[in-house]
Amino acid sequence: MMTALALVGCRRETYIPTWEEETAQLTAEAESAAVEEDGSPRADGAPMEPPTPSIPATPTPTREPPDSTETTYTVHSGDTLLRIAAAFGTTTESLMAMNGLANADTLAVGQVLKVTMDASFTGPGEALIPDSELVLGPGHTYFDTLSVVGSYPGYISQYTEQVAGWNLTGAEIVDLVAKQYSVGPRVLLALIELRGGWLRNAVPSQTQVSYPLGYQAGTYWSGLYLQLCQAANALNGGFYGWWQDDGWLVQTMDGTWIQYDTALNAGTAGVQRTVADTASDYESWLVDLDRFDRIFRELFGDPFAYAVEPLVPPYTANPQLTLPWAEGETWYYTGGPHAGWGTLGALAAVDFVTEERSIGCAMSQHWVTAAADGPILMSDTGMVLQDLDGDGDVGTGWVILYMHVATQGRVEAGTTVKVGDPIGHPSCDGGVSDASHLHIARRFNGVWMAADDANWPMSLSGWHPKSSDDAYEGTILRDGVEKTACLCWEDMNAVSH
Repeated sequence: MMTALALVGCRRETYIPTWEEETAQLTAEAESAAVEEDGSPRADGAPMEPPTPSIPATPTPTREPPDSTETTYTVHSGDTLLRIAAAFGTTTESLMAMNGLANADTLAVGQVLKVTMDASFTGPGEALIPDSELVLGPGHTYFDTLSVVGSYPGYISQYTEQVAGWNLTGAEIVDLVAKQYSVGPRVLLALIELRGGWLRNAVPSQTQVSYPLGYQAGTYWSGLYLQLCQAANALNGGFYGWWQDDGWLVQTMDGTWIQYDTALNAGTAGVQRTVADTASDYESWLVDLDRFDRIFRELFGDPFAYAVEPLVPPYTANPQLTLPWAEGETWYYTGGPHAGWGTLGALAAVDFVTEERSIGCAMSQHWVTAAADGPILMSDTGMVLQDLDGDGDVGTGWVILYMHVATQGRVEAGTTVKVGDPIGHPSCDGGVSDASHLHIARRFNGVWMAADDANWPMSLSGWHPKSSDDAYEGTILRDGVEKTACLCWEDMNAVSH
């Protein structure tokens, strides 16, 4: 990338039905409940989903907060204040205020910046949603965004926007962002209603029309798609920060730092983080959290009614993948573990380029090939999603993301591929990139899985990525051979079968 962004588990002593098996037994019941006596669909916007099998409620984790939540960052060559702010989920204005900077462009290599401060408050500990509500996982299998949006009279039902050259409806934009970031569409819709009133108000204010999620940093972020991208990125930042035990703070618009209560779950941490982004201060943040809870329940009912836990069972098998290019070719490891989508969240993705030099964003002539067997669920806007369990559901089991795949020659959705079959050509299509490359990542039950996860590490023909302190850095190892991520074509980052 030239861009500046096996079986593990335990044995059961007695047979317990899997979530999928128990769900299948209940699906007919749910489908019957989702229609009126005359057989017509219910018109109340209720989610048409089966009851959740008997599984544990959201656990209350036991965590010990750090002695201090103040953190620093040492400036590297090529850093900008905007890049640092994006990496930490804060703003350039906040960094400038904390560090007494008069000019955002005056950074020096080796300069130590404060990026967070000790918190002024501790937030509430009540759970707002289960973890499975925040991710695009099994709890959303039967959710129909279009039907729900169509059951309300608000502005979103008539909204359209150009996204990547396609004219999309409001519901289609919600579904696209949900698939890209792997976040739950119900949470996205509740946030849209919280800030923009778009579901139930047909005539929102001009500010709500331009900034339906409340992000008003500039005209660049106007429109539903970019607003949802901001919110989804923040949801992942909070969720994985808590999930991985390395995130403790949220920040409101006035610069106030708030520490998470230790009783939270990751899903609620994601919501708290996102609501804080557009809350004016601590008191309004508390009010907004109560409003989110009320709105969600009014729209969709009890969020815990369809909880799916654990999202990643300990007996989950780890897929052994194949390097996604032809044998005999050498590609180069240019991006160590970094976010699967956006700038925040689990370091789930790694990047590779071909040996073609100076092609910029021109389509590569080399093929990305399938790293595993399975059907293609989505092939659009540079994004290919492959289903490894074959059930056709993007939110269940293992899913592979191949990103920046050119339109020309790209595999079509619905195609079932085998290891080594062509997926498409590396390019700059989709996302943010300034050089043609392949970005590859994994999800399980909607959860972005870190490339060097302790229990489910990514394995590409036996090569295992290892993260560093900073995203995009790190190494990849096999049989004692170690290669280092580098924006270069050198032996140090050359990888082959």
